Amino acid sequence: MNPFAGQRIAVVGLGRAGLPAARRLAEWGAEVTVWDDREAARAEATGLHVADPAKDFRFDSLLLSPGIPHIRPRAHPAAEAARAAGAPILVDVEYLFRAVRAAGSAARFAGITGTNGKSTTTALLGHILEQVRVPVAVGGNLGRAALSMPILPDEGVYVLEMSSYMLERIDTLRFNTAVMLNLSPDHLDRHGDMAGYASAKARIFMRAQAADTCVLGDDDAATRAILPDALRVSGEHRCPGGIWAEDCVLQDEAGVILDLAQAANLPGSHNAQNAAAACAMALALGVPRAALALALTSYPGLPHRAELVGTHRGVRFINDSKATNADSTARALASHERVIWIAGGTGKEGGIEPLAPWFPRVAHAFLIGRDGPEFAASLARADVPHTLLDTLEQAVPAAASMAFAGAAAVVLLSPAAASWDQFTGFDARGDRFRALVQEIA
Repeated sequence: MNPFAGQRIAVVGLGRAGLPAARRLAEWGAEVTVWDDREAARAEATGLHVADPAKDFRFDSLLLSPGIPHIRPRAHPAAEAARAAGAPILVDVEYLFRAVRAAGSAARFAGITGTNGKSTTTALLGHILEQVRVPVAVGGNLGRAALSMPILPDEGVYVLEMSSYMLERIDTLRFNTAVMLNLSPDHLDRHGDMAGYASAKARIFMRAQAADTCVLGDDDAATRAILPDALRVSGEHRCPGGIWAEDCVLQDEAGVILDLAQAANLPGSHNAQNAAAACAMALALGVPRAALALALTSYPGLPHRAELVGTHRGVRFINDSKATNADSTARALASHERVIWIAGGTGKEGGIEPLAPWFPRVAHAFLIGRDGPEFAASLARADVPHTLLDTLEQAVPAAASMAFAGAAAVVLLSPAAASWDQFTGFDARGDRFRALVQEIA
């Protein structure tokens, strides 16, 4: 199969997705030129033509890594050259879609976006489909890169987590079912303002046809206004014609689907909405309603997202390192009556001020990282007991000691901040937390 025969494609950004994408495009007949601003990354591109496309842009399209800006805050030179040449700037998922259709496969595409919860919903939908033996490939912004996926048969489904960075760069891709879970301020340097961020997210619905199923989270006003005719899902209240949870009992117009107390890895109302979204999409893809309950109860969960990493002396240690903004941490705090809270890192706009309604649940907070002092000031104004430290290595044993003394039965790492000041990513931060908890044991 050579769906890109004769096409000249520049690939810029040779990270987790970029280098596999370049090799796959070359296998599929494209004339590929690759570039990365890092010399070490260029050295990994053995067997590929390495040259800076910005210096002489003669390509049909540019595959630009999602993390590299093409407009704001400052466009990469390759993006500027592509725009000047009138060439589209695309993402790897777009090339996957074109290849699947060129292969004659009618495999369907399911897209999941939102500020929070998209990874859980993506993994959960993939799990549901696997349980009923649908050929499925799960990835995108989560896990497997798009152009590392196989060409699925007609009955197959691609379940793709889509970031706003990715959605900016789709063109012909059509999702047979798609969901926007929620919206809260994030990546505003990239999108300019909240309106720009919402516009990028809404592109997940841009090519939907009458036969497709568009799903919206109904638990925040910003999302609710995006698409009036979408099917609604909620983790908190009834959505006529949709799927919702009340007191964490998942249901639709036909009745109860599952009491989510039986789904150990889907705690809290935020995960109830994730489950509702995954079920709505699964039904749209033909999964029997009767199969949903067993799939939900057998869902294994994802690391770094409300992950129980240990129980010692009656204290549960929860790794929620993926909570890199206040909205995500609010969902974690709402899931527990009383916690010892570990937070801090590189904070987002607004810091932890939006978490004030949940401060009464915090027995004590241990704050770390670059913006720990800013977080401490917010807690001081609310009279929340807290200790300002430097590192996770200091915070975990201090939190454990206080919890063992009876202050709370949960130690929660839910940073409400990015990790770049001290770690290579939220996953490295969560892994370190897990290791420290094991040392305590």
